[in-house]
Parts: sequence; structure tokens; C-alpha cells
Amino acid sequence: MMLTKVLVANRGEIAVRIIRACQEMGINTVAVYSEVDKEAPHVQIADETINLGDPTPIASYLNIPKIIESAQKIGADAIHPGYGFLAENPDFAQSCEDVGIKFIGPNPKVISLMGDKIAAKKTMKNAGVPVIPGYSGEKQDISSLVKEGKKIGFPLLVKAAAGGGGKGMRIAHSEDILEESIESAKRESKSAFGNDTVFLEKYLEKPRHIEFQILGDEYGNVIHLFERECSIQRRHQKIIEESPSPVMDVKLRKKMGEAAIKAAEAVGYTNAGTVEFMVDGDLNFYFMEMNTRLQVEHPVTELTTGIDLAKWQLKIADGKELSIKQNQIMQRGHAIECRIYAEDPANGFLPSVGTLQKVEPPRGPNIRDDSGIYTGMKITPYYDPMLSKLIVNAENRDECINKIIWALSRYVILGVKTNISFLIKVLDHMEFRKGNITTHFIDNYFKDWISSKKGLPIEAIIALSVYDSIHSRTEEVVRYKESDPHSPWKHVGRWRMGVEI
Repeated sequence: MMLTKVLVANRGEIAVRIIRACQEMGINTVAVYSEVDKEAPHVQIADETINLGDPTPIASYLNIPKIIESAQKIGADAIHPGYGFLAENPDFAQSCEDVGIKFIGPNPKVISLMGDKIAAKKTMKNAGVPVIPGYSGEKQDISSLVKEGKKIGFPLLVKAAAGGGGKGMRIAHSEDILEESIESAKRESKSAFGNDTVFLEKYLEKPRHIEFQILGDEYGNVIHLFERECSIQRRHQKIIEESPSPVMDVKLRKKMGEAAIKAAEAVGYTNAGTVEFMVDGDLNFYFMEMNTRLQVEHPVTELTTGIDLAKWQLKIADGKELSIKQNQIMQRGHAIECRIYAEDPANGFLPSVGTLQKVEPPRGPNIRDDSGIYTGMKITPYYDPMLSKLIVNAENRDECINKIIWALSRYVILGVKTNISFLIKVLDHMEFRKGNITTHFIDNYFKDWISSKKGLPIEAIIALSVYDSIHSRTEEVVRYKESDPHSPWKHVGRWRMGVEI
């Protein structure tokens, strides 16, 4: 097989990332877009484009028949789903397979198995991968679940089997609220996923969220590319990721890496994926879930290993065998990624909409801005509010923290509220700098946080001051020209050093 044309069934920064990777490999690209995205960067850089129409996700980026039909019509031999939208939808992967279009990711059966968190945990347990003590049986009536919950002990996590993003998740700290927690989780799960099945597991104290990047080819070869620390989260969603993890040592890394490979081999995994673990305060680790796609935070792995994950996705989909051996992969330096959202941290992280009046990312060595935004772009309520990802790498963690704080403080986004100043506060927190982080970090230290930056950012104030100064000088020169007919300004052009009049 030889990939010649790839349709990217996504938008924003990940669509830009995949399109560029394809083009660097000599593969033609097709961008799909909704009406509100017709000027978006991924549309501008693609070789061909297809308008999906209505901006609502269900009518555009989630419309499987329309995307398949578009791919067939334009002659695409593969579809890359990016992440989000249809990336972990087994029906979409199966639809691609049914019409002879290569789905760039694992096969539908693996996606379906790993999407069912109960089935995934059973599979991992049978494969010898550590799992958190819990209950994932077929008895789903409230009384049976309460009985099983009491056996496990408290605190207890109630979690939707088909869930994600924190939906259908409740924490019961005592027997008194267990029944209510189960009922509430079931209602939310039914509403969000059309399935009210839940499972129970022991809630870990001081938990860290650490994941391992894996690559598997179609010949049974599987490797891991070390870990990412993803514990800094708001509303159960990651906002800061780094590699290596500050808690990791050689022994723990070896054990977790071997477990990640064992997990992938147990399901015959192909392409890029992530095995996610929870690590407790005593450094015991447990399988949590497997993400059957490229992760938002994949750049920190690329920067510390030098391996291009997007290109390897394409190579594996094209039938290539992994040429990288596990003992050849090394971690170098430290990398941190910050997700920049259009949201208001001081108001419960509610999304912010509007028109971007100015976008100016920071520049410098080892600073990477994965972005799908531009000045004049309208941020709508239709899609996820993530605007871009800022990633930096340096020789060590301390330097990396200082570098990304410097870069964030120079990232100008005007027109909507963003979480930039909040990210800086988190990164500069003493406990973060020490590496003392858990998934409760935001709740513990920033629960009542109110941005210290009132009004316009300093960059905007400086820009307005400069404009005002230039405008004032312009008016003075114009008045002088008009009042004095013998002025030398009458006989030269409009251009001046630092000012045009």
C-alpha cells in the first residue's frame, strides 16, 4: 500500500498538525470544514478542501455518512481522525473499512473494546496488568451496587462505563452518600452517553495521572516512548502536561513501560495510542484506560524523544514496520505543554466566545506553538474552547518551567478571555515547582482563584500606548504642514522613521 491522499476529519490545531506531517511526507491532503471554519488555518494550508456546511458538530465533523462520501468523492485512500469528534468511534472506523478507506488508527474491535471501560479493565486484569480494586459486574441495580461498594471501602469512585471528561463520575467519601452518588452518576451517564452502566473502584489518595505513549505496527511489534505527567487538571480535563514525570525513577519507569506494552499486546494494538495509569502516594500504579488515538499532549513526547508521532501514524497505516527498537529510545531534557483555552478561570472555567482581535504567539528557540487560530477568527460555542497548545523544552525541569512562564507571559490573545494568567500562576506555584502534584492540585490550591490581571493584558496596554503616541505625533505633523506653507514637510513624502503620516 502507498498512501497518496489523506482526508483529515478534524479541525483546529490537530488538523494543521496532521496536514503538515502529510505534506512533509509527500502525501496530498484534504481538509473538511464547517461554514464557521472556512477561513481556518487547516483549510488554508490543505491541498484540497470540502465544505461540510452546517457548523453544528452532528451535521459536520460528526457526520459519518457525509465524511465517508466526501472521502470517496475526492479519492482519498485514508482518513486521519485527529482526536476528539470521531477519533474513538468504532462505527466510524468500521465505515472506513467497509468502503476500503484506511482508518489511521487501531481497528474497530480494539476501539470498541477499549471504549468499554469495564471490558477494558477485565482484559487488562487477565493480561496481568495491575488494576484498581473495584466492581465491574453485570448487576447494575442500586442495591447490588451499594452492597459491592461497601465491600470495596471508602472513599469510592463511581464512574460511567462509557464515560469520559469527568461525566458520570462521582466520589463517595462515606456510606451515607453512596446510594445518592450512584443514582446521580447513572442519570448523568444515561444523558451523556445513552448508557447508565457504572463501575466502582477504590478512590486513591494523592493520585497522579501518568500515561505511557505506545506505538504498535501490523506485524506485532510494540514499543513505548516513556511517560507523560498529566495530573494538573480542571474538571477532570488536563491543562498542563510534562515529560518526564517528576515522580518517576528508573525502576518505576521500567515497570510501567512493560505494563503498557503488555496492555497493548493483549489487544493486538496497532498505530499510536496511550495507556493511562493512576499512581498513588506510595507509587503503586494501576491501569485506568487506553486512549486509542493520538493525544493532545503528544508534543512533549516528541520533544523529549525526537520521534515524530504523527508521521509514524502515517507510516504504520501505510503498512510500514517499526524500525525503532525499545533500547534505542532515549529521553532528553524536559518538556512542558500548556493548553490555552478560551475560558474564564475566575468563573468556573466557563467558555468564552467572541472575535480574536489580535493573536501573537511567543517566538524563540525550543518554543512550539501548535495553533489553529488567527486574528479575526470567531470563537463560537459549537466546538471545544481550546485555542492552541504552547510547548517548550529545556535541559531540565526548572529551566523548562521558567521558560514556559516567560513564553506564556508573551502570548497575546485579545478578544476573548483565556486561561493564560491562570496557567502562569499554577506553573509558578511552589508545590508545582517541587513536583508535589496530584489530580487534586487545582482544587487544593486554586479553588477560590481570582485572576490578578484586571482589564487588558499588559501587552495590549503597551500596544495601545504606542499607537496613541504615533497617532498624536501624526496629528502634530499634519497640523504643522497645514499651518506653514514653507515647511520642509510640504516637499517630502509621507514616510518617517517610526511613523507614517
